Amino acid sequence: MIALDSIACGYRGAVQLQQLAYFLAVAETRHFTRAAEAVHVAQPSLSKQIRALEHELGAPLFSRARGNISLTPAGETLLPLARRILADVDTARLEVQELVQLRSGRVRLGATPSLLTGLLPAVLREYRRQYPGIRLTIEESGSRDLVRDLAEGELDMALIILPVAAPGPALATTPLLREELVVASAIDAPPPTSADAMRITDLEDQPLVMFRRGYDLREFTVTACHDAGFEPRFAIEGGEMDAVLGFVSAGLGLAVVPSMVVADSFRITPFARPGLSRTIGLAHRKDVQPPRAARALRDVLLGYLDQAARAGTLPRGTRPVT
Repeated sequence: MIALDSIACGYRGAVQLQQLAYFLAVAETRHFTRAAEAVHVAQPSLSKQIRALEHELGAPLFSRARGNISLTPAGETLLPLARRILADVDTARLEVQELVQLRSGRVRLGATPSLLTGLLPAVLREYRRQYPGIRLTIEESGSRDLVRDLAEGELDMALIILPVAAPGPALATTPLLREELVVASAIDAPPPTSADAMRITDLEDQPLVMFRRGYDLREFTVTACHDAGFEPRFAIEGGEMDAVLGFVSAGLGLAVVPSMVVADSFRITPFARPGLSRTIGLAHRKDVQPPRAARALRDVLLGYLDQAARAGTLPRGTRPVT
């Protein structure tokens, strides 16, 4: 058997990675034609490169007796080295690509409107401080639309409401926060209830300002009303978050919204215990790993939430998932 030091001493630096890849293909298939097909090269070209590798190393790598391909002692010695070298090259390529992504990559992030205004500004500020070269694309929509965009590959990650109800490719989800929902009303209008807190049934005779279809808050509110035994009455419907809050401020009706988005210019009425809340989570497709720049954003987000929870500075009406 040819020892490792014999190959090392005979090596003059002319061995090519392509030759090692061809050698590995033949070693694994034990067939020159099938190996050529596997690496997408003509069989004569593959054979020529194998012969050149054998000449450079000074020993035959394959026994070709009667058409049966087997490794020689030199081939057996080279096989684990070739695998290790090619694996190291692939690792180096991936690490360089990830470094490039962290300098000039792109992240496509989706989020619900409440999170865009109540949580993400501080997180994105820290992310931009650490990775100023990365281009951020933000998609604002309801959870159902964001889940669809994730499934279609339009987003790398999204902050959505859990659990996921929409069909499509399986998503990997990480619960982040519990978000309290409250009733927002015009500050100069009569209080929606004489009590300190509202029950769902108190909404039965109230005009509601309702989000457009596709917003999870719409489905959440309507389902809660149905569970309480009544059909909600819409004063106006079809708006985005800013429009809904504008209609409420104008006195057109009440709206069930996350407490983090309601400014002091509104009257805020909580729900009676156990209250209404929902879980915020971070999601991406299970079958597609997010790019390195997106994974870095996830790390910044998790770090921010951990620090804010310990400091008591999480957005109003939110708490860590326990």
